[in-house]
Amino acid sequence: MTPSADLLCCPICDALHRLDDLPDGRRARCIRCNTVLGTGKPEAITRIVVLAATSLILMTIVVFYPFLQLRQGVFTSKASVFDTVMTFSSGAMAPLSIAVGLFIIILPVTRLALLVWSLFPLSIGRPPWPGASRALRWSEVLRPWAMAEIFMVGVAIALVKLADLATLTMGPAFWSFAAIVFITALGDTQMSKHTIWTALDDSTR
Repeated sequence: MTPSADLLCCPICDALHRLDDLPDGRRARCIRCNTVLGTGKPEAITRIVVLAATSLILMTIVVFYPFLQLRQGVFTSKASVFDTVMTFSSGAMAPLSIAVGLFIIILPVTRLALLVWSLFPLSIGRPPWPGASRALRWSEVLRPWAMAEIFMVGVAIALVKLADLATLTMGPAFWSFAAIVFITALGDTQMSKHTIWTALDDSTR
């Protein structure tokens, strides 16, 4: 097989494929492991923009609405993610507060905003905004550092330990955060880098 711009290596099993432009609504899958390699450009880009914008909206609920409510007898306590971050904002625990705010709020929001900035014009058939390629590249750089799912694992462990000590009620922020984790995972599994970068390159020519 001679070198070509149409050659694509499967990110899962490394099988080499020749991938041509796909019509809207069609998907190309790896012949060895069935991984999605490419999707019709309008469909793929629109899906990613919708998922990212939805996660941004849900993130506003996560930050300011109650996350958990603890009740023990007459004592009741509510806390949001923002309250949790600000609780440790002074003293020796300040670095922990900064880390939580950075990895749980700032970096995920930044990555989602970069995705919307780089791909939203393409989803409506417009030329990309300035810096779209750089924004998309940075969204990929930040991807491993946006640790929303790690935070949910920590919350799940805490809930198991606190279940016997108090009555726990999940607030709207908890369910919104769970939805963000699911949407992010769905977007990452459905995201075809080859399709997106090809569409971005074609629109800038």
